[in-house]
Amino acid sequence: MTLAIGLNPYGLTYTLGLQANPRGTGLEGFLAIAEEIGARVAELHQPWLAGMDLAALAERLQALGLTPVVSCGLDPADDDAALECAALLRARVVRMALTRVLQGDRHAVDWPRLVDGVRARLARVAPRAAAAGLSVAIENHQDFTSADLMELCEEAGEAVGIALDTGNAFAVGEAPLEFARTVAPRTRHVHLKDYRVQPTDEGYRLVRCAIGDGAVPFRELLQILGRDLSASLEPGALEARHIRLFTEEWWRGYPPVDARRLAAALRAARVNRLGEDEDHRTPWERGDTGNELIRYERDMMRSSAANLRALGLME
Repeated sequence: MTLAIGLNPYGLTYTLGLQANPRGTGLEGFLAIAEEIGARVAELHQPWLAGMDLAALAERLQALGLTPVVSCGLDPADDDAALECAALLRARVVRMALTRVLQGDRHAVDWPRLVDGVRARLARVAPRAAAAGLSVAIENHQDFTSADLMELCEEAGEAVGIALDTGNAFAVGEAPLEFARTVAPRTRHVHLKDYRVQPTDEGYRLVRCAIGDGAVPFRELLQILGRDLSASLEPGALEARHIRLFTEEWWRGYPPVDARRLAAALRAARVNRLGEDEDHRTPWERGDTGNELIRYERDMMRSSAANLRALGLME
C-alpha cells in the first residue's frame, strides 16, 4: 500500500492564524511548512482560497509535488464554493466536517434533528460532486461512529466517502483499529491524528501529542485500509478533549453498544497513556502564546513526520 502523506492546517491553528493569532502566516506559511517536512499532500482550508487565482495555485502545487485536497467548513452554504475550488485545483477529494459536536457529546444537542440536517446536506451535495468527478469525504469529527458514517455513505451514494480521523475513534468510544475495519471500504482520505489518553473518574481525556507517540497503532491501521490513499498529519486540538463515557448523560443519543467493542476501546486507550496525576495541559492551556506556542506546534509537526518516517510510512 502507498500512502501519500502531507499536511493539513488544523494541527497548526495558532501558527497559521486560525486560532487567536492575528499575525498567523496563513496559506503561505502552511505551504512553507509542507515543503519543509517533505509533504506530498496539501489539505487546503477553503476560506483561504476565496478570490485566489486557483489555476495559478494548481500549477504551483504541482511544481511542489503536492496533491491538493480541499477542506470545507461546517456551513452548507459554502459547499458549492468548495466543490468549485476542488475542480479548479484538479483535486479529487473534498473533506467535509458535518457537525460542531466534540467529545462525543451528543446529549448537548438535538441529535436526531442534527442528523436529519446532515442527510439533507449530503443529498444535495452528492450529485454535484459526482457530476464534477469529485469524492466528498465526511469526517468522524468526534461526533459520528463508524457505523453511522457507513450508513450516511450508503444513503448518499458512491460520491460520498469517509475522511478517517484516526484519533477521533476514541471520542465515540471505539478503538482505532475497529473503527478502521468498519469504514475501510469507503475511506477516501485519512487524518493521521494521535492522542495520549489519560484516565479520569468520568472516562478519559484525549491529549494532543506527536503522531506516533500516543495510542493509535498506525502500521496496523494502515494495513487494514489496504490501498492507495491520501493522508494529512494532524496533531490534535490545543485543548484536551474529555470523553465522559462513564456518565449516564454522555450516552444519550447513542444506540446500545456491544460491550466487547467498548472493551476494545478501553484496552486500546491504555497504550502510552498518561497517568491520572500527570499534567495534561498543552502550552495553550497553560496560557502561553506567541513564539513559544508557535515553536510547540511546529516542533510537534516535525516530530510527527520523523515518527512516521521511522515507521516506514512516510517517504
